[in-house]
Amino acid sequence: MPPIKIDPALHQARKPEWLKVRLPSNPVFFSTKALISDLKLHTVCESAQCPNRWECWSLGTATFMIAGDRCTRACGFCAVATAKPFPLDPDEPERVAEAAMRMKVRHAVITAVARDDLPDGGAEHFAQTIEALRRRKPDMVIEVLVPDFNGKEAALRTVLDAAPHVFNHNIETVERLTPLVRSRAKYRLSLDVLRRAGVMAPGITTKSGLMLGLGEKENEIFQAMDDLREHGVGVLTIGQYLRPSPKHLPVVEYIAPEVFDLYGEIARKKGFVHVSSGPLVRSSYHAGDFDPLKLKKPGA
Repeated sequence: MPPIKIDPALHQARKPEWLKVRLPSNPVFFSTKALISDLKLHTVCESAQCPNRWECWSLGTATFMIAGDRCTRACGFCAVATAKPFPLDPDEPERVAEAAMRMKVRHAVITAVARDDLPDGGAEHFAQTIEALRRRKPDMVIEVLVPDFNGKEAALRTVLDAAPHVFNHNIETVERLTPLVRSRAKYRLSLDVLRRAGVMAPGITTKSGLMLGLGEKENEIFQAMDDLREHGVGVLTIGQYLRPSPKHLPVVEYIAPEVFDLYGEIARKKGFVHVSSGPLVRSSYHAGDFDPLKLKKPGA
C-alpha cells in the first residue's frame, strides 16, 4: 500500500470542537443510572469516564464492569482506580443478568478490571456472568472485553468454554508506545491472546481497539492493523485518547474526524469485517451495530 499523506493541520494540540459532548436530557439516561445504582453494579462507562455514556445510557445500553472497580494495574491512560481489590461478589453475575433484562439489552458487553491477585485473573467470574446472561435470554449476543490474564491458557479456556460471541482484548496502542501506555502489559502477548482465542474457539469473532493521539506514527498505526489481521482479528475500533486527569499521560495530538474516516477505510481494505473509527469511538461504542451471527468470519 502506498504511503498515506495527511494534512498536518488536521492534527491539533488543543481540544477541538468536535470532542465536546452534550449533557444528558433524555429521561432514559437517568433511569439507567438509577438501575445500575439500585443493583449495585459498576459500569466502565462511569469508571473509565467514557465520553459516550450520556448517549449510550440515553439509549438504555451500558457496558458492565464486573469483578469490582479496583484494578491491580496502573495503565497510564486509564481512569479506573488502582488499588487492592475487594473479594469477588458471587451474586454479581445474576445482578448483571437482571440489569440486562430490565434494560432489554440485545447485545451485552461484559468487561472487568485486571485482577492479577486472582489465580485465574477473574476468568471464572466472566464465565459465570456469561452463563447467567444466557439463562435469562438465550438469543442475546454476548461480548466480553477481557484483560490478558497474563496469557494463562486455562483462564482463556474458561472464558471461551462459556461461548461468548465476541472476544475483545485491546492492544490500545502501537508496539513502540506499549511500555509507556500499558506498563504491565506486553504488545506481543496481547496479540497472542487474540490469536489463541481464535484458534481455541474457531467460531468466535475476535476484536481489538486502538487509541490515537499518544504520539504514534502513521506507519505504526498501519503496522498495528497488519499485526491484528495476521493474528486473526476481524473487528477493530479506533478512537481518540482523552486524558482523564493531569496525572495521566498527556494528549500529544487531537486527530480530525476525516482522518479517522480514512483510517477506517484503510482498515476495511486490510480485511477487517467491521470497523468503528472516530474521535469518540470506544471499545463498546455502538457494539450492537456489529452482529457476529450475520457476518462471515474473516478468511472464510
